[in-house]
Amino acid sequence: MKKISRLLTYISEYKGKVALYFLTNVLAIVFGLLTIVMIGPVLQTLFETTAPVATGKPGNGAMKVFTDAVNNFISKQDRMTGLAYICIAVVLFSILKNLFLYISLYILNPLRNAVLRRLRNDIYGKTLSLPIGFFTEERKGDLISRMTNDINEVELSIMSVLEVFIREPITIIAYITVMVVTNYKLTLILFVFLPIAGLIIGRISKSLRRPSNKAQELLGSMLGVIDETLVGMRVIKAFGAESHQRLRFTKVNNELFRTRNQIAARREMASPMSETMGIIVASLILWFGGRMVFANEGFTGPMFVMYIGLFAQIIAPFKNLSNAFSNVQKGTAALDRIEHLLGVENTITDAPDAKPLPSFNSEITFRNVHFAYGERQVLNGVDLTIRKGTTVALVGASGAGKSTMVDLVPRFHDVTGGQILIDGLDIRQCKIEDLRKLIGVVSQDPVLFNDTLYNNIILGTGGATRERVEEAARIAHAEKFIAQKPDGYETMAGDRGTRLSGGERQRITIARAVLKNPPILILDEATSSLDTESERIVQDAINKLMENRTCIVIAHRLSTVQHADEIIVMDKGTIVERGTHAALMVREGVYCKLVAMQQVK
Repeated sequence: MKKISRLLTYISEYKGKVALYFLTNVLAIVFGLLTIVMIGPVLQTLFETTAPVATGKPGNGAMKVFTDAVNNFISKQDRMTGLAYICIAVVLFSILKNLFLYISLYILNPLRNAVLRRLRNDIYGKTLSLPIGFFTEERKGDLISRMTNDINEVELSIMSVLEVFIREPITIIAYITVMVVTNYKLTLILFVFLPIAGLIIGRISKSLRRPSNKAQELLGSMLGVIDETLVGMRVIKAFGAESHQRLRFTKVNNELFRTRNQIAARREMASPMSETMGIIVASLILWFGGRMVFANEGFTGPMFVMYIGLFAQIIAPFKNLSNAFSNVQKGTAALDRIEHLLGVENTITDAPDAKPLPSFNSEITFRNVHFAYGERQVLNGVDLTIRKGTTVALVGASGAGKSTMVDLVPRFHDVTGGQILIDGLDIRQCKIEDLRKLIGVVSQDPVLFNDTLYNNIILGTGGATRERVEEAARIAHAEKFIAQKPDGYETMAGDRGTRLSGGERQRITIARAVLKNPPILILDEATSSLDTESERIVQDAINKLMENRTCIVIAHRLSTVQHADEIIVMDKGTIVERGTHAALMVREGVYCKLVAMQQVK
C-alpha cells in the first residue's frame, strides 16, 4: 500500500475529478448488480408452471425481500406481461450501467493525461534547473529514458491505480455483499480460498520490481549508445568502427532481451494463476450450492443461478487486480528513477536575500578563487581583476583551468573557495537571472537548435523586432548567406545545425550574442575549428561584437589575442604569468615558449 500511496500523490490535486470518477463507478456497479439480480425473477417467470405468488413473509434475507417484491409485482400481471416488464428493466439497467461506465472513462482519460503532463513538465523543468556539473556525471541516454520510457511505465501504474484500484475493489465488495446476503454459507468458501490466491499473486508481483528497474537502466544505456552512434557517425565510418559499435549495442540489447523475458514470465504467471484459483472456487461453489438446492434448504434453483452470475462478475475484477499489482511494481521501479531525478539537489540557486544586478559598471574580480570537481582540484587561489571595457585573454595548455574560470562567471558552477565579485558584489548574492542577462557566450562548438534561423537568433531575448534581428545578422556577417537560403530567416537549421556549414553556424551564434547585447562577453576560441576564409569572416564579426564590451577570451591560437589588454597565462590551475603580448614576449617565459611552439608549427 505504501507504493500505491506514492503513486496516488501524483493525482492528489485532482480530488474532485477522482470523487466524480468514484461516484460514476459506484452507479455503474449498482446498475450492473441490478441487471444480474433480475436473473432470479426472469427464471422464476420462465420456468414456474404457475404465476409467482408472493408469500407475504419477510423472507430469509434482503435478497429474498427484493425477489419477493418483484414477484409480488409480476403476480399481478400475466406471465408474458411480467416477462416483458422484466426484460425492459434489464435493458434499462444495462443502458444505465454502460452510460455511467462511459462517463467514468470519459473522466479518467483526461485525468490520466493531466497527471502525465504534470510529470513531464516537472521532469523537464527540473532538468533545465540543474547545474551544468550534473550533466557531466549523468548519461544522456539514461536521462532521456527517464523522461520517456519511465513515464510510460508510470502511466500504466497510474491507469491501474485509478481504473483498477478504485473500480475493481468497489465491484468486488458490492458483489460479495450481495452474495453474502443471498447465501452466506457459499460466500464463506470465497473467504477461505481468495486470500490464498492473493498471497500467491502478491509474491509474484513483488518479484517484478528489481528486474523492472534493471530493464529501465538497460534501456537508458541503449539510448546512450544510439545517441553516441548518431552523433559520431562520421568518426565511426572513418575508423571502420561499425563492428565495435554493433557489438556494444548488441550486448546491451541482448541483456535487455533477457531481462524483459524474465519480467514477462513472472508477470504473465499472475493472470493464469488467478484464473485457475477462480475455477477451483467456482467448482466448489457449484458442488456445495447444488447440495443446498437438492436438500431444499430454502435456496432455489433460480437464486443459485443468480448467485453463479454474481460470482462470475467478480472473477474479472480479481484478475484485473492481479495484473494491476504487476503494473504497479513496474511503475514504482520507474517512479523510483523519476523521483531520483526530481530529488537531485540544485546547488546553483538564488540566495534567500539575493540582490538585483541591473547593470555592470566597474569590474569583475576573482579573489583567491578555488574550484574542484570532486577530489580533483582545478583552480588554486586565482586572483584577477577585469576592468570594464577591457579584453582579457586566458591562455595555457589544455587542462590548465581556463574553461573552468569562465564557467564560474555566469555561475554554471560555484566556487569551492574564495569569491567572484561583479562591482564589488559576490555573484552568489545576486539573482542568477540578472547575472546571466549581463553575459553573452560564443563557444568553440556553436549550438543551434532544430528550429528556424530567426528563432535561433532570438533565443532567450524575447520579442525582438525583425529590424533588430536583421541588424544583428548584418553585424555578424550572416545576412548574406541567410538571404541566399530559399526560405531566408525561416530556413530550418537542422539537428544541431547540420544544414549549415561551420562558419554559418558560428555566425548565427554571434548574431544571437549581438542581439542580446550583453556588457560582458565570453569567447571560447570561436574560430579554432574553421577554415581560413570562414575564420576571417567570423573573426571580423567577433571584432565588431567585442567593441565597447568587457571580453574574456579563451585562446588557443595566440595570434588572435595579441591585442588583448591583458594576457593571463595559466598552468595547473594557477596564474603563472600576466601582462601584454609585448611585455610577455620580452620576459621570455611560458607565454614566449607557447608562441614559439605555434610559430614552429
